[in-house]
Amino acid sequence: AQLAYYSTDILVGAACCRREEMEGGGARLYLMTIGVLAPYRSCGVGTALAEALVETASKAADVNEVYVHVQSSNTKGQEFYTRLGFNVKETIANFYKDIDPPDCHVMVKTFDRSKTA
Repeated sequence: AQLAYYSTDILVGAACCRREEMEGGGARLYLMTIGVLAPYRSCGVGTALAEALVETASKAADVNEVYVHVQSSNTKGQEFYTRLGFNVKETIANFYKDIDPPDCHVMVKTFDRSKTA
């Protein structure tokens, strides 16, 4: 799935994700990328994109979580996802092939499905 944010006729931000089936049932959403043009950063565009994807995923009864890979040195990215309720689930060594450092954190936002409406 793809989501875009426009300011007048200029594409200023976009996100891309995919649904993944989980072993044992259910699904999760992999947030592959969020990008925002430099002049529009810190204006809430990335937050709006991420929140829209998380909200949509949370409404799907079989989606249990949303996850993202964040480079271990990307403290701004880690802080961004932490503000949105994501937590570091694991660190994968040598995840990136052409980036230094090559390690990434897997950050996850899990939906509590034990609550009933």
